[in-house]
Amino acid sequence: MAKIVGVTLSERVVAGLVVDLKLSGGLRSFPEAHDDEYALVEMPAEGVVETMCAQVIAAAGKERDLAGVGVGVPGLVRGGVVEEAPNLPQLKGARIADMLAAALRDQGIETPVTIINDADGFAAGIAASIGKLDSVIRVWTLGVGIGYGRYPLTEGVWEGGHTVVTLDDKENYCGCGGRGHLEGIMGHRAMRLRFLDMEPEEVFEAAKAGDPRCLEFKRLWHKALAGATATSIHLRGPGRFFLAGFNVRFVDMPLLKDYLVQMVKMSPLQSYSIEIIEDDRETRVIGAAVSAEKSAH
Repeated sequence: MAKIVGVTLSERVVAGLVVDLKLSGGLRSFPEAHDDEYALVEMPAEGVVETMCAQVIAAAGKERDLAGVGVGVPGLVRGGVVEEAPNLPQLKGARIADMLAAALRDQGIETPVTIINDADGFAAGIAASIGKLDSVIRVWTLGVGIGYGRYPLTEGVWEGGHTVVTLDDKENYCGCGGRGHLEGIMGHRAMRLRFLDMEPEEVFEAAKAGDPRCLEFKRLWHKALAGATATSIHLRGPGRFFLAGFNVRFVDMPLLKDYLVQMVKMSPLQSYSIEIIEDDRETRVIGAAVSAEKSAH
């Protein structure tokens, strides 16, 4: 693998030089303070690009002959343009790939820049970490919203977090405003809106204690994830699914698998697997670099 800098953009910018599917020189991060989680939200798009440029240069060190830069960005990304970015709204419509390439060129680094959805980058990183770059890998990231990543990249929108999993008219908690979405049930923000008197962790603790309202929601939460996963299986076929993010702590794997068995009945589609994996910055950075390399071929 050529020398490529991988970058992830979320509440902070994290970058690292990737060589032969491994980090070389560690990770660079902005902001460094973990309690400064709103630093990027308050920046204009140009400021975010300048910050990414600085972190790429820091990660590259003395390397100037880079084969590429891969950037994982939350939101709907197509053709180097961030078409929708609910968590970083200032990036909507920004031609991030062109802007970052120009900023790097001004610093003496001439290299192509690839922009992908961050969950897709994470899926690529998982594929690299388990030695399955020749396989289809899918991942659900369970956090403030719900991300859906797929490797290898193919043409499409792939906003799996907005899969419709219920026709209930009252299910309108998704951040995008859509009705019946997976994120409107499973997303951390959506759960807080649904249970104004309880935090999500309190809801699942109460479900364990047998509280009827919370137990009913726990079942709905798992049915929603099973339903979205079953839909992916019915559209793309079986394979390996991974679950990651800070809310995997709520996953009851036997319950989830039981619902999946009820939903996927065609025998050729039953050779799927689902497992929990740690969500770490290194895997995401490597995945962004892998995606950049794959897009060049």
